[in-house]
Amino acid sequence: MGLLLDVEDTAVTRQTAEALARVGTVSAIRLIALAVAEADDNRADWLQTGVHDALVGLGGVPDVAAACGKLARDPEEAVRRGAAEISAWADDRRC
Repeated sequence: MGLLLDVEDTAVTRQTAEALARVGTVSAIRLIALAVAEADDNRADWLQTGVHDALVGLGGVPDVAAACGKLARDPEEAVRRGAAEISAWADDRRC
């Protein structure tokens, strides 16, 4: 979580979010969702940029939407909220 919310270096935030989004597993997206729920507006922008970078990369990352769908039922409210935000980012990118 420290890399996703690095207060010293926004490049670390973006690159970590991109790497996790490229993995695309529920566990990886859950980490991003938790970070999104805790992030200030600036950090959230860099998290979003990282996720977008992964989505437009070679072949995209179709598992992100599926992972967000599973996380919508997570018992932790912060995860559900963060996953909803990531899902909206993914939807925006497809338009």
